[in-house]
Amino acid sequence: MAVIKASTEHIKLLARLMRAEAEGEGDLGMLMVGNVGVNRVKSNCLDFKKIRNLQQMVFQRPGGFEATVKGYFYQRARDKEIRLARRCVNGERQHPASYALWFFRPSGACPSQWYRQRNTGRYKAHCFFAPTGKDCPRVYGTY
Repeated sequence: MAVIKASTEHIKLLARLMRAEAEGEGDLGMLMVGNVGVNRVKSNCLDFKKIRNLQQMVFQRPGGFEATVKGYFYQRARDKEIRLARRCVNGERQHPASYALWFFRPSGACPSQWYRQRNTGRYKAHCFFAPTGKDCPRVYGTY
């Protein structure tokens, strides 16, 4: 059962985002990007208070994703990424992105915090950061 409402077109947008942001990190890396996207829609907190669906999340300004700004969001979603995106929308979580609202690719080690959010871990090139339960209780809600 889906944890957020998502049309077929919105799932394809999420799939494109996952591919653009983490294709080089394999299925697991793409699933983690999908986790962050779903968490942003679900959270209703911090920078994401007005995000109600995947399309708003993908194209959010400011605070959105580098892929949509720097031009590598152009590739269509393939069946593989669409299946991965559906898994995220259906509530599958992957650590360290399980409750993360942010990720980025540092040139060195992951900082312990980023914009006052705690580092939950690294997967390949990306560091993930989650809010506290106090700041964003809906992120930690049951899927």
